[in-house]
Amino acid sequence: MKHYLLFDMGTGNSRVALTDSDGNILGIRTFNNVYYRDNSYEDAQYFKPDEWQKSLLQGCDELCQQFPNIQIDAISAAGARQSFVLIDAHQNSFFGLPNIDNRGRAYMNDVPNHQAIYHISGKWATEDFGAAKIMGLKKIYPDMYEKIDQFTSLSEWIGWIFTGKTVMEYSQASETQMYDTINKEWSHMLCECYGLEMRILPPLCASGTLLGPISAAMRKRFHIADDGVFVVGGADTQTALKQTDIQEGEIAIVSGTTSPVVAIVKDNFYDHKERVWVDAGLGGSNYQIEMNPGVTGMNYQRIKNQMFSDISYGELEKMYKEKKHFSCTAAFTSLLFYEKKSLRHGGFLMRSPLQDDLKKEDLIYAVLADIGCSINEELSLLIELTNAHCDYLLGCAGGFQSDALCHMIADLSGKELHLKEGYSQATVQGLISICNGSLKQETKLINRKEIIYQPEQGTLIQEYNKQWSENRHRLFD
Repeated sequence: MKHYLLFDMGTGNSRVALTDSDGNILGIRTFNNVYYRDNSYEDAQYFKPDEWQKSLLQGCDELCQQFPNIQIDAISAAGARQSFVLIDAHQNSFFGLPNIDNRGRAYMNDVPNHQAIYHISGKWATEDFGAAKIMGLKKIYPDMYEKIDQFTSLSEWIGWIFTGKTVMEYSQASETQMYDTINKEWSHMLCECYGLEMRILPPLCASGTLLGPISAAMRKRFHIADDGVFVVGGADTQTALKQTDIQEGEIAIVSGTTSPVVAIVKDNFYDHKERVWVDAGLGGSNYQIEMNPGVTGMNYQRIKNQMFSDISYGELEKMYKEKKHFSCTAAFTSLLFYEKKSLRHGGFLMRSPLQDDLKKEDLIYAVLADIGCSINEELSLLIELTNAHCDYLLGCAGGFQSDALCHMIADLSGKELHLKEGYSQATVQGLISICNGSLKQETKLINRKEIIYQPEQGTLIQEYNKQWSENRHRLFD
């Protein structure tokens, strides 16, 4: 049995977990990510790495105090995609650029060769990715840009904290828009398009690489074994998919704050209509073809907190099982992915004048059903584009804790939905798998139970989907 200290760096919050190699989570600490607005731009936010580091290491301290007899054999981390930390020549992480930062938006018209950028990077030329964020920083703060010695992703920043070494995993490199997905290397051409220098790019590194040794101070502080190592993790979506054991030719849904729908393929994929993202898989050995309805789980969490704070998720699930009709549809997901559109407005659509039988329960059901329908819309097109015709889907992440959502996706897709034990903590479980593989550790993870949802016909969500599709077109056409 081995023990791991694992970091799951998200958008809204970040966590550190103490686990064993069999997949048991012994303890976990969570802190809310704090962001600051930068008023030099229309829409820019940043974080202070020192603040985040202090909170994370405090969580490690608490876990070590709670389990004083456990010695840690390995540390690893997964991080939200499109989030980066800037490091100077004095080895200070001095500025954080999160995925919600859009400081490059005003300058995207200055970026040439958008079609070539998509072909090489696998991503649309937008403000979402690392290149545009750093370009925007350079436009307003040239001195800060010159201060950059290297930058890295959230997950590899944790590796830097423990080892002092700066690298970037392939899955995270593909989120910078400076990575050539075809040749699997940094691209001089892409950097040139954004006016950035290749000197700031760290070495590429595969998930599972032993990045060590861990510093003596860290080993002493956190009960780390003398031969303890840092194991490179990667992007959170790709790491979560490890929990599903997805193989090439299969399709999976990672349902969390957003809900990527992905197919795994061996060879590079190019869609001349630019309807998908092409992401590097962990280690850069294969490709993840992605469509994404955007914000999903956050919508559900917010309406639950605002309207049903005194009702448990379990009680809501019972209510959904008894529901026989719907009174409105919702449209709150944030992307019309296949049209490269951000949806900045949404709402509820219902009959006019306002019906007296409308209840607030109808609103939260509509939001959950909006998630199911939006995922299915992306799924249907992804299957068509990639020719991945499995008769089942794989699922993971916290959104699938809703039994109703699981049934919705199975019924809408007409495919079985398979969830493996541990799916709700998929990123942490994925990191455990990565550590086990690197340390050649035998594990009980291979014997995980599987939950299977069978598709049914004539269900409420199928009726809802028809009305949802009509109403959505009215909103966005």
